[in-house]
Amino acid sequence: MMAVAVSAIGCAAAKEPPIPVKVVVVTMFERGADTGDEPGEFQYWVERNKLDRVIAFPQGYHDLRMNRSGVLGILTGVGTARAAASIMALGMDPRFDLRKAYWLVAGIAGVDPADASLGSAAWAEWVVDGDLAHEIDAREIPADWKTGYVPLRRSVPYEQPHQGCDPGVCYHLNPSLMGWAFELTRNVPLEETAAMVKERSQFSIPNARRPPFVLKGDELSASTFWHGKLLNQWANDWVQYHTDGKANYVTTAMEDTGTLQSLTFLARDGRVDLNRVLILRTASDYDQPVPGITAAESLARTKIGSYTAYLPAIEAAWRVGNRVVEKLMENWGQYRDHIPGGKD
Repeated sequence: MMAVAVSAIGCAAAKEPPIPVKVVVVTMFERGADTGDEPGEFQYWVERNKLDRVIAFPQGYHDLRMNRSGVLGILTGVGTARAAASIMALGMDPRFDLRKAYWLVAGIAGVDPADASLGSAAWAEWVVDGDLAHEIDAREIPADWKTGYVPLRRSVPYEQPHQGCDPGVCYHLNPSLMGWAFELTRNVPLEETAAMVKERSQFSIPNARRPPFVLKGDELSASTFWHGKLLNQWANDWVQYHTDGKANYVTTAMEDTGTLQSLTFLARDGRVDLNRVLILRTASDYDQPVPGITAAESLARTKIGSYTAYLPAIEAAWRVGNRVVEKLMENWGQYRDHIPGGKD
C-alpha cells in the first residue's frame, strides 16, 4: 500500500479557518537574528510592531512573523528569484486570507543624486526591470550606440517605435494609493548623520545636497548591483524608454519586479489585490561616486552595512512605512473595503 504524506501546513489549514491579514510588510534581507543585533530591513518591524508570533514557513526563505493586529512580516531573501518564490509561496499558503491585505515593500536602495539625497524615502508609481535584455560587451559596442544593453526582442538600444511595455518588464502601481501614502508621510522627519552631510556636500547637484526628504520616485529593479555615472544615465534612459517617458528613475533596487510578478499572478487567481501594493525605497547610498573618485574606487567602498546612510535608511524605511501601516490599522473599518486615495 502506498503511504500518502500530508504536510503539517496542509493539516493545519484543513482544521482552522485562514488568518485574515490586514497588512503584509515585505523586507528583503536581515544581517543576523530578527531581534537584538545590528538591524537589516526586517528587524525594526519585528521589534517595534511586536511581530512576536513566529509562523513556520519552510516553503519560503525565512519564517514569517505576525502580530495580534493583523500585520504579517515576510523576509524574502535577496534577489529577484528569492523574492518571487517567497511571495508566491505566501500567496498560495492556505493558512492566510490575503484578499483584503495591503502590501508594503519597505527596503533600502541606491539613489540618483539628481533626484534625492542620502536617507531620503521614495514612493514608486513605476517599477521597471533592468535584467530582461540583450547585451554585448562594452568593447564591442558600435560607434553610434549609446549602450551595449538592448531591450528584449529589439535589435538596437531604445529601438523605435516603442511597442509598449513588455509583460514582466514594467509594473504600474496604483497612483491614487501611492499619492495618498506620499501625502500622509511627506513631512515625516528623517535622520541625518555627520557622515551623510559630508558626503552630500561634495555634490554640486541641488537635490543631492538636501537634507533627507520624502518624495515620489520610480524604481529600476535589477539583480546586478551596478554603480557609476554612466550606468546612472543608462538607468534613466531605460526607465524612460520602457514607460514612454511616464516614469522618472530615482532608486535602484533588486527584488521588486520578482515580488510584483508573483503578486500579478496571484491577483489573477483572486488571492491578492494589486491595487493595494506600495513600494517604498530609502537611500542608503548614491548610485555613483562623489566627485573626485572613480566608479571602481567607489564600488570597493560600497558594502552592505557600511553604506554611508545604512542605518538612517533602515530607520527611514520603518518610520515612513509605519506611518502608512498605522493609518491603515487605525481606520481598518473604512480601508478594509475602500482603498485610500479613491481607487477601490
